[in-house]
Amino acid sequence: MTPTAVPVDLNPVSPQNLADPVAFYRELQRRAPVYWAEPIHTWLVSRHEDVMAGFRDPRLSANRTAFFEHQVQSLGPASIQGFMKIIRNQVFMKDGTEHIRLRRNMNPGFTAQSLDKWRPAIRRTMEQLLERVSARGQMDLVKEISYELPPLVIAELLGIPVEDRERFRAWSKPIADFSSPAPDADMGVLVQEVNRAMMAFSGYLTGIVEERRSAPGADVISQMVSAEEEGKLSTEEVVANALLLIFAGHTTTTDQFSNCVHDLLTHPDQLQALRDNPGLLDSTIEESVRFNPAVPFIGRFAVEDFELRGQTIPKGSHVMFALGAANRDPEVFSEPDRFDITRDRTQTRHLGFGFGPHQCIGSGLARRELEIALELLLQRLPGLRLDEEHTPVKHHSLAFRGFSSLHVRW
Repeated sequence: MTPTAVPVDLNPVSPQNLADPVAFYRELQRRAPVYWAEPIHTWLVSRHEDVMAGFRDPRLSANRTAFFEHQVQSLGPASIQGFMKIIRNQVFMKDGTEHIRLRRNMNPGFTAQSLDKWRPAIRRTMEQLLERVSARGQMDLVKEISYELPPLVIAELLGIPVEDRERFRAWSKPIADFSSPAPDADMGVLVQEVNRAMMAFSGYLTGIVEERRSAPGADVISQMVSAEEEGKLSTEEVVANALLLIFAGHTTTTDQFSNCVHDLLTHPDQLQALRDNPGLLDSTIEESVRFNPAVPFIGRFAVEDFELRGQTIPKGSHVMFALGAANRDPEVFSEPDRFDITRDRTQTRHLGFGFGPHQCIGSGLARRELEIALELLLQRLPGLRLDEEHTPVKHHSLAFRGFSSLHVRW
């Protein structure tokens, strides 16, 4: 069967659909739940049932080397050699036994018991950030809180100097830009920047790994170095996955916190419900991740031909799970476009952190950061509201969705 054609109004990278994807999600599910998106040479899968199954399907590989190489087709695969050398060793690019091995050796630092030990540090960091701004009466939430908290927390978790967080931010941006380039992006420039960032990141972290060999601590990098010394991980794998934790823990949590606060401030009835019942804090976080996920799409690679909802997905195709759409599937969620922090989550689950063997390893850390940060924000700034003198500035691509600026008052 030939691929479903992409009508103009279903172009996934049109400015309108990137800026406000809700109607786009609905039309995808109604008209073409599995379809070939010609503008991005990718199959999109948008039904909750299909996305859940896809996360577990061995015919869909997490190794998306070919996708990244396709992005630089005119420049040649050698142009991203530095980038590919590192990400090939990252757990999110692995399948089967290799994925299990890496994940098993990273998991000890991300158990509930291990992560709960970091709660005081997260709370202390958030309190310090709020102390700096509480007397002002207004701030850009993204600049003062969202951009600051995650790199400070991940720096402590990994046992690296907090003063280096500005480097993380500078190195992370070209990686994010290359992972989901704008339609008009200059790939030649992006390739140069992403290779430079990856090499800088790698060199920096190699030095940290060497330090941990001689002076191990209680941090996650020390735990991975211990696995390396036992022959379970290579030095390259330790460096590559430490880099992944910094990038993912910094970028996605930054976006999700801003999204969560904006969701509450634009739904005052839900904000009041949370103030009246702080026990709804956990469900508020989960509803925000469902309603407005920081990662709206995630990719896979077909390793053999297969059929899905009447469409033949050929071997070698790039496939993207539309997490934002799956999280609003009307066959799964009642009134899916309503932000409801009291939503019953016992029967269904959102897919904002993935599902199955590749569920985000940092989801537990992200949940704790979001929970503590939101609790303290509302406690310390009881009159919190959007600043009507400043229009929120969003940034959005297929891979990441959040705010570049979100001004608030109290």
